[in-house]
Amino acid sequence: MMPFHVYIIQSLQDSSYYTGSTQELSSRLKRHNQGRSPYTKAKRPWKLVYSEEFADRSSAQQRERAIKRKKSRDYIEKLVSASRS
Repeated sequence: MMPFHVYIIQSLQDSSYYTGSTQELSSRLKRHNQGRSPYTKAKRPWKLVYSEEFADRSSAQQRERAIKRKKSRDYIEKLVSASRS
């Protein structure tokens, strides 16, 4: 069974972030950059800056909601910079 991912992408246009979850990370990023996601369409192109892997969809969605509940750019930037260390 394929793992699920929570991911954060960053707009190269205005440096904003988008958080999501998916089972196929590379194809999901491609769809964001093709404009096939209404929320992210206007801020293309996007680059992947962070991801976490989970064994099941439920765990990934819980983590996605936890990140989104923070409503904090600082929190997201800390996750991104910690993953680059």
